[in-house]
Amino acid sequence: MSDGDAGLEDDEEAGAVMRTVQRQLKLWRESAGLTQAEFGAAIGYGEAQVSSVERGRRIPRPEYLDRADEILSAGGRLAALKEDLAEVRYPKKVRDLRRLEADAIELGAYNNSVIHGLLQTEQYARAIFDARRPPFSEDEVEQQVAARCARQNILDPSAGPRVFSFVQCESTLRRPIGGKMVMRQQLERLLEVSQWRNVDLQVLPLDCEENAGTDGSFRLLKLRDGGTVAFSEAPLSSRVMTDPKETTVLDIRYGVLRAQALSPQESLAFIEKALGDTKT
Repeated sequence: MSDGDAGLEDDEEAGAVMRTVQRQLKLWRESAGLTQAEFGAAIGYGEAQVSSVERGRRIPRPEYLDRADEILSAGGRLAALKEDLAEVRYPKKVRDLRRLEADAIELGAYNNSVIHGLLQTEQYARAIFDARRPPFSEDEVEQQVAARCARQNILDPSAGPRVFSFVQCESTLRRPIGGKMVMRQQLERLLEVSQWRNVDLQVLPLDCEENAGTDGSFRLLKLRDGGTVAFSEAPLSSRVMTDPKETTVLDIRYGVLRAQALSPQESLAFIEKALGDTKT
């Protein structure tokens, strides 16, 4: 994963962790009597990279901390900082969403533009982030892809007693994002996940005359404490909603969408047909 840390200055949690890490690295290096150039040469990094890490401009990779621990004889103290950095390496919006998802016992999502993030293959996710305009930097693409893939762990049936339901507009199955091969692998992934006992996947066909989701994609999370949180996405902004007046509207809308969509079994056959179409 990339070391890039664009936006840390606006992220208090990540900033606090990074200040601790940079202070520890600098103290251990200075105690060893090494300049930044000497230390960088010893661990295989340039002086500029060492300086960026110690100034909190870059998040050090796990191997950076492992080598620093070894060269500075820190006895595992620097290597242990990897755990503190594991979460803040991802953008704040992603961390907040992961926490909500981790606290949810039920997640429902409607998507009308792309395959839902929890269902995406790495290649499909990369194609989406590569297509972004203005473009992400290479480091930002790597960060976003890694963050999206990391969130998918919650789908594992062994991860906890959660249930998931997804309604995908047919257009998301037909648009060959990333090319035919990438889309073929993505459809194969949908077929695999749709057969998991904790996942219901439904397709809303384009020839369906009614669509309660014309306002756009959204997701609903039913939390352990009985509350409901909604998350809507729009260009340049995303919004978390906790007001029952808003979440109830989306809850009703999602119920209608599930009724309008094909059943999970019919959807499985529909996706198999779409997969076959990519091979012609």
